[in-house]
Amino acid sequence: MEASNFFKFKHQTEEFEGDSNKDLWSIFKIMGEFVDGYDKLFRVGPCISVFGSARLKPGSKYYEMAIKTAELITESGFGVITGGGPGIMEAGNRGAHNRDGKSVGLGIELPFEQGVNDYVHPKYEINFKYFFVRKVMFVKYAQAFIVFPGGFGTLDELFETLTLIQTKKIKQIPIVLVGSEYWGGLVDWVKSTLVEGGYINPEDTELFYLTDDHEDAVKFVCDFYKKEKPEPNFDY
Repeated sequence: MEASNFFKFKHQTEEFEGDSNKDLWSIFKIMGEFVDGYDKLFRVGPCISVFGSARLKPGSKYYEMAIKTAELITESGFGVITGGGPGIMEAGNRGAHNRDGKSVGLGIELPFEQGVNDYVHPKYEINFKYFFVRKVMFVKYAQAFIVFPGGFGTLDELFETLTLIQTKKIKQIPIVLVGSEYWGGLVDWVKSTLVEGGYINPEDTELFYLTDDHEDAVKFVCDFYKKEKPEPNFDY
């Protein structure tokens, strides 16, 4: 190896080792987020996660339906967990707030979002840097998922949860999709392409429930817990 190339390689190696040290230290930041999240959410008690678009405004169909859904969730004895942002998340927290319920916001540091919405109870506000830690908190402490129309983040959270249930990494919990005009095409594709193509089993389509009625959505969850005991999910 020529001398110039040797020194270039040595410099790159030293830079890599420096990055490696940063990665090792980041483990402690990650651990800190897990410890803080576990400690706070364990004290909240049984909750239902409400997912959906951050872009829907007050007065829109699904925003108003999410408020009513969260109100019924609270009246049924559950707390409400959202991502703490605007749109459907705000509506979920707003509904819980309207009924003096537990309104939890799992915020995430993003360049285009400014903190949690005003309806998150300060006692139940938790902010995260890492998306994957935040998603663990959603799943571990949620007794059900009520999912409104949304974008990539909503779909990501939905399919990760379905995968965890399908692979038995967590126990089965109710997953309710609200809005057939939005979810209908996806559900049809799952049945016609994934099931018929052999990519999933036919019974996997029973892992979620589609409805257009917020009362039906909450009733589906409550009926499930007439037979099951609410408890934190999975061990990983």
